[in-house]
Amino acid sequence: MTRIVLVRHGQSTWNLEHRLQGQRMDVPLSPLGRDQATAAASTVAGLVDRSTPVFSSDQDRALQTAAPIAAALASTIHPDPRLREQDLGRMEGLTPDQLTPEPIPEGVDIADVRWAGGESLADVAARSRSFLADLAVSENGHAPDQAVIVGHGDALRVLIALLDGRSHRECDFNLVLGNGDVITRTWPGGSA
Repeated sequence: MTRIVLVRHGQSTWNLEHRLQGQRMDVPLSPLGRDQATAAASTVAGLVDRSTPVFSSDQDRALQTAAPIAAALASTIHPDPRLREQDLGRMEGLTPDQLTPEPIPEGVDIADVRWAGGESLADVAARSRSFLADLAVSENGHAPDQAVIVGHGDALRVLIALLDGRSHRECDFNLVLGNGDVITRTWPGGSA
């Protein structure tokens, strides 16, 4: 069993402006976001052993959150593009009042729709499954005893669904993952 500690990145400048983020624009943490990253590092250090591997989305806001965590654990960051946020296509950078409703295509599950030319949750789940398959053999052919994953709200919700044995269609969007929040899961390893 692997204890996985998941951390949502600290507040970014676009979170502060209520802009939709995805992966096309790389925005930094706000001053509050840097404070949240430092607080998350303290929390994570109390949950896992020193030198626990830290995996992070390769987007700036996640890497800036992962840096104090890796420092607190005397570990290194393993950036991975598979941990990026869902690509939101043309919606990225918009505020909620700028969004134009799009109909759900008939006969298609909402989790399989590629909104505004971006990714579907199925696409995010495929990336997440690939990451977990590699994590399952990352320690000499086995999953590590502990791992830290720093990522993004929607992508982490999909990953949590997979870790909990659910599909991307059963993703819990009522799960509150605030900026800098830390959540733990136990994963048996293997495929998700």
